[in-house]
Amino acid sequence: MKPFRAVRDRKAYTIDGCVSREEIVAFALKLVARRFKRGANLTSSDATRDFLRLKLANYEHEVFCALFLDSQHKLVAYEELFQGTIDGCAVYPREVVKKALSINAAAIIFAHNHPSGHPEPSQADIDITRRLVRALTAVEIRVLDHCVVGGDEVVSFAERGLV
Repeated sequence: MKPFRAVRDRKAYTIDGCVSREEIVAFALKLVARRFKRGANLTSSDATRDFLRLKLANYEHEVFCALFLDSQHKLVAYEELFQGTIDGCAVYPREVVKKALSINAAAIIFAHNHPSGHPEPSQADIDITRRLVRALTAVEIRVLDHCVVGGDEVVSFAERGLV
């Protein structure tokens, strides 16, 4: 397949040539990466959901990540912290605290995927979130949310009052 060309005209892109599904996803990831570069302000929950969906939805194993933010909730770093199996992922609060302190984060949004495509948080998800909140509160880092990505859906702990 020949590489395609995307031309930006005002707020839209025109695609020239035949485009595979993988190329569309790769192009979308480039656009989202530009929007979520270091210093981006995370004020839109929809944009954050789109970013996390694109980053995590296609993994065939669980991946636990964090968006590390400064005191104005601007992105400092996106890190995939832990990888697991098709139905679980070990998360270590001590390692998360070490990473957050090394980055000098003031706040964090956690996210992980459910390869099954079902985004409903498990009791284990709720328990680890509580442990992370306790550990990070001790060092004055706020946990703003924990999102679970399952297929095209994203469930927010903050919206459910779980954070």
